[in-house]
Amino acid sequence: MAVGMGAASEGGQYSGKMTPFVVLSCMMAAMGGVLFGYDIGISGGVTSMEAFLVKFFPEVDRKMKEDKDISNYCKFDSQLLTSFTSSLYLAGLVASFFASSVTKSFGRKPSIIFSGLVFIAGSALGGAAMNIYMLIFGRVLLGVGVGFANQAVPLYLSEMAPSKYRGAINNGFQLSVGIGALTANLINFGTHKIKAGYGWRISLAVAAFPASILTLGALFLPETPNSLLQLGKPHQLVDEMLQRIRGTSDVQSELADLIKASEIAKSIDNPLKNIMRRKYRPQLVMAIAIPFFQQVTGINVIAFYAPVLFRTIGLGESASLFSAIMTGAVGLVTTFISMLVVDKLGRRALFIAGGVQMFVSQIIVGALLAALLGDEGSVSKGYSFVLLVLICVYVAGFGWSWGPLGWLVPSEIFPLEIRSAGQSITVATNFVFTFIIAQTFLAMLCHLKAGIFFFFGGWVVVMTVFVYCFLPETKNLPIEKVELVWRQHWFWKRVVGEDEEERKMGVFTPELILYR
Repeated sequence: MAVGMGAASEGGQYSGKMTPFVVLSCMMAAMGGVLFGYDIGISGGVTSMEAFLVKFFPEVDRKMKEDKDISNYCKFDSQLLTSFTSSLYLAGLVASFFASSVTKSFGRKPSIIFSGLVFIAGSALGGAAMNIYMLIFGRVLLGVGVGFANQAVPLYLSEMAPSKYRGAINNGFQLSVGIGALTANLINFGTHKIKAGYGWRISLAVAAFPASILTLGALFLPETPNSLLQLGKPHQLVDEMLQRIRGTSDVQSELADLIKASEIAKSIDNPLKNIMRRKYRPQLVMAIAIPFFQQVTGINVIAFYAPVLFRTIGLGESASLFSAIMTGAVGLVTTFISMLVVDKLGRRALFIAGGVQMFVSQIIVGALLAALLGDEGSVSKGYSFVLLVLICVYVAGFGWSWGPLGWLVPSEIFPLEIRSAGQSITVATNFVFTFIIAQTFLAMLCHLKAGIFFFFGGWVVVMTVFVYCFLPETKNLPIEKVELVWRQHWFWKRVVGEDEEERKMGVFTPELILYR
């Protein structure tokens, strides 16, 4: 039985419906996003807790309490403190390359299971940490788990989803990230009030709960049809799986395209080397540019260090954590809105509208801080509220644009033969720049002060222009036909041309409606 969302076989679409089987499978797989989001949210919260700072970073705590001459913007400037946050992303970077091979050779499902197991171990170590070495090693294990989850989950969602609803299903990953971050902020808000001083241990250890759900649930997940073919499973088995997930027996057209893509993929010995070929140049550029731009939106200023940032402008510990909850809730709601409209409005429209919204709010926040907050003192309660509202406006812009679409677009643009390699480049690029920003942000805040918002605002302008000029629309296209958009794009068609051999094989479909 299928729920009432049919995908008619027209305009390049395959037959099929959004079935409960697909919905439940993708909901479980998207739990991988909860792990990522929880860790993002928990980091900023525990690093603003006094008991945590006293135990592991006493120098930072001393500067906050005793050094009256230090700038508001420099109270948290500590390389050891940022190492706690950024070590996860360095580990994730290394793990993402191993995850690419595992995901291709063994399937999406084993990678998801492994990510959950490693995350459980990292959570336990972090919650029980007695010194800085245990703490950071726990973060490294969490990074390995996140690296595997970020590699496998977006691919799983894109391959399982009907093309008409691929955007909504894949955006479920970012929605899960938002759920994880909001949950972390709520837990931090509760645990920081524990007078015995062990609240931070609860915050770090609770990460094992969603990881356990993911690990157990993933044991029952089906493998995607694309992955089954890549693993060499019989076509009959793939046909049966397609019929089950599409809710129809009319799957021959989709199966034929998957088999063709699989045969091409099996002829490729080295996907990472193959992705450097001219015909894949647009995908390679997007695999690097989109995650890079996603990080220089400045969202990690909010995601990692929201409580720290709010304490910088003069809010107390409790008020800072509550403000982080508010921004997390805004991000969650707007990501859900993105899920509802992304397959109707398209990727480009949301990218551009979100970019304009983020730019305007960042410039106003930067201007207000420059005018109101000096090296000493604090912002009045009235202006603190105004700044909080503006930051929420910024988070909303990210929540329905670069947040979910930064994962959606890279996961849907690669043909099967380079999909795992392409996703590993996307994840690795994301981790590289997440690590750089996490490691340098507190120092940048100290030196640039309010100008840090102008810095990120300038990048938002660059990325919005880039999307307008160079990213074609991919909404509603079957995943194995998305590569056709590059051949009709005003710029990329000069780079890739038309592959004569593939045209003779019947891949070229001029009747397919494509967008610039």
